[in-house]
Amino acid sequence: MTILIAGGGLSGLSLVAHLVARPEPLGPIVVVDDGRRPLATVGWASWSAEPGLLDEAVSRTFDRLRVHAAGRSRIVGLGRYKYRFVRGDDLAAAVTKSAERHGDVVFRPGRITEIRQAGEGAEAVVDGESLRADWVFDSVLRPGPAQVDGWLIFRGWHVCTAGPAFDSAVPTFFDFRTSQGRAASFVYVLPRGPQEALVEHTSFAPPHSQGVPRPKEQRSALREYLSTVLGLRDYTVTREESASLPLFASAVDRRCGSILAIGTKAGLVKASTGYAFHRIQADSAAIARSLAVRGHPFDLPRPKPRHLLFDATLLDVVAREPAQLERVFAALFDRSSAEPVLRFLDEESSLAQEAKLFVRLPPSLYSVVGRRHHR
Repeated sequence: MTILIAGGGLSGLSLVAHLVARPEPLGPIVVVDDGRRPLATVGWASWSAEPGLLDEAVSRTFDRLRVHAAGRSRIVGLGRYKYRFVRGDDLAAAVTKSAERHGDVVFRPGRITEIRQAGEGAEAVVDGESLRADWVFDSVLRPGPAQVDGWLIFRGWHVCTAGPAFDSAVPTFFDFRTSQGRAASFVYVLPRGPQEALVEHTSFAPPHSQGVPRPKEQRSALREYLSTVLGLRDYTVTREESASLPLFASAVDRRCGSILAIGTKAGLVKASTGYAFHRIQADSAAIARSLAVRGHPFDLPRPKPRHLLFDATLLDVVAREPAQLERVFAALFDRSSAEPVLRFLDEESSLAQEAKLFVRLPPSLYSVVGRRHHR
């Protein structure tokens, strides 16, 4: 069995880690990446209740989150969950170490211009050369679904201050003290110490926006948040990062012959939160298990219809009435522990547990659920 992974970012490296962790031999494996997005400049946060395969790459762990919505600020515990942050270079180092122990993984620099079916397998065109494999996992070329249900648009500043300015033990999960004029927006703060943090402005935009970023407005919002909310006057922005992620609230058709889309291309960004790290780990483990047990990578769990409905409903409400996002988040996190909410967002909650959450939500959500249910 030969495997080619198109893209050496989060989804590609995660798949490598789970493939080489299987007791059965799976490979050889070739990972092709053009290096246009250096891993040293990216990172991912996620919550989980259990230890993970890539915990070696975790650089920060938190057991509390700060939230500010509907005029109220509070710190909530996470119960059995932990909130973890992984830097891109740490992820690469951990996966490289595992791959070296496996002994049958090649990381090849190159630009992929085409991926196509070739007989019973597939091939990728890398710098003009065709590389054949039994299975190709694509995170770079395959287009997403034609129907985009929304966009997550963010711009983050890595901020350093002369003196202590951040609570290094508590990230700000969301803070709605920023303009809601054009889209439902909040600010996220991930501390890396008392004098350093990632401060990120995040917006949920409707599908017709095409995910077009608004750099001027976002930078203005970040400056206002730092000066007005955090009271900072003396700070340095050491780096800026930004992205526009398409959000899909329906199942994605990922397969094309011997080619399987992974990562964002597979719709693994959670539509109601924008988080993907934990979902990509679960998906990578399922792909590796399917290859080992079935001899193909397609025996994968499908999302439950009710969770797709919940995501679609939230995106629909936010697109029509941006202020509703703050009301929804305020209601969900109005509790001493975020564990029930995180369990729901992980799609691991029961109907009874979800009913207890939904009873606190704004009534406007229920009318949208009813309309969608009867379409």
